[in-house]
Amino acid sequence: MGTQPNPLAVLERVQAALNRHDLEAFLECFDPDYQSEQPVHPSRAFIGREQVRKNWSAVFNSTPDFHSELIAAANDGETGWAEWHWSGTRTDGTQFGMRGMTIFGVRNGRITWQRLYMEEVEEAGAGIDAVVRSLTHEPPQEG
Repeated sequence: MGTQPNPLAVLERVQAALNRHDLEAFLECFDPDYQSEQPVHPSRAFIGREQVRKNWSAVFNSTPDFHSELIAAANDGETGWAEWHWSGTRTDGTQFGMRGMTIFGVRNGRITWQRLYMEEVEEAGAGIDAVVRSLTHEPPQEG
């Protein structure tokens, strides 16, 4: 009988590899047939660890001081939840910042699937009233 997977132990490996910029150790955290989806951005879905390599090679190359903060995490059997803050300064001098959640499944010590709800941090964006108007298509209220 196999041991119960531990999503939190996998998260610790993921975060350590991210903060060391150790792409090979990071990739070892993912199943070769890993399935990624971003429900808010359906066209970004992919299957396979090679796309993970491509994505994170670009992040590490463009953001040499990339840092990952695991804000909170929980698990239920083979499923884990993580809240992240990723930050750094890109080689062009602009700030890199993403925050959000990932929900993922683990089997045999590797992430087999993941739903990412990660978004770029918007420092100077529309306020809540403007966002609600945009979502509801309501005209601005007077007063």
